[in-house]
Amino acid sequence: MSERRACKAMGVCRMTIRYETSRGDDHDLRERMKALAHERRRFGNRRLHVLLRREGHLVNHKKLFRLYREEKLTVRKRGGRKRAIGTRALMLIPMAAMTAGRWTSCRINSPMAAGSGF
Repeated sequence: MSERRACKAMGVCRMTIRYETSRGDDHDLRERMKALAHERRRFGNRRLHVLLRREGHLVNHKKLFRLYREEKLTVRKRGGRKRAIGTRALMLIPMAAMTAGRWTSCRINSPMAAGSGF
């Protein structure tokens, strides 16, 4: 089967099949980035980008971040603030306060109102 008919059957553009990447080899940049990351363990990709730029490596920050992830140099995140765990217990209302009529809203039904002359 020809390339044209195969691409048409798959529903793919022929230029997509013929595309070859032109990405260069970044071996020296990767090695220097790994060396800096092992030397300064708490530095992330942004601070490494500054150090590499000072040394003369002109590299895009997006490309550097891609290489940083590919080399698995990500810094472990620190723990956050400690918070209370679980749900809080409800406050219990004492039964003695309920029988004294303190919590009722109607004077007629209140045990206190019956004999107090309201």
